[in-house]
Amino acid sequence: MTEFDPAPESEGSQRRWQEGTDTFGRVYDVILGITSPTTYTEIAELADCSSNAAKKHLDRLTEMGIVRADRDSRPPKYERNEGYLEWQDASRIADELTLEEIIDRVKALEEQRAEYESQFGTTEPADVSVFDYDNHETIHERMTAVSEWQGVIRDIRLYELARQLSQNDGHLIPA
Repeated sequence: MTEFDPAPESEGSQRRWQEGTDTFGRVYDVILGITSPTTYTEIAELADCSSNAAKKHLDRLTEMGIVRADRDSRPPKYERNEGYLEWQDASRIADELTLEEIIDRVKALEEQRAEYESQFGTTEPADVSVFDYDNHETIHERMTAVSEWQGVIRDIRLYELARQLSQNDGHLIPA
């Protein structure tokens, strides 16, 4: 076995991963699933591979812009690059919808955002206190509304990015 060969598969790892998923694919799936900076040794454990293989693939994913690496921490920690994932989502939207459909969707989302701003009397979901009530149902309703409002704001960003990509032949900046 070379220093980058994956660790031998155990019976448990065969059940966790689909047959045929290679080491790169497992590391990729793990990094997309984690939500905080994680060491390559922890990622290796989750991906059922050696630490060396995980580090090699994480460094490659970092070069590709899919992963961000904090090399100042010891050992280095890795996390998914949210900007890359947003760009990927926006590219998918630009491919699937026409420019007119994207513009219509942005208009509808902006109307939803305005309704939330009017409902809560602020332009920022972070300014809304959801726990100022004794009624559990009211707290739950406000938490749900604020969460949906944050989703609307994220979708506006995605669809605006998709609009730019669609208008500029797949580029963010006009050629």
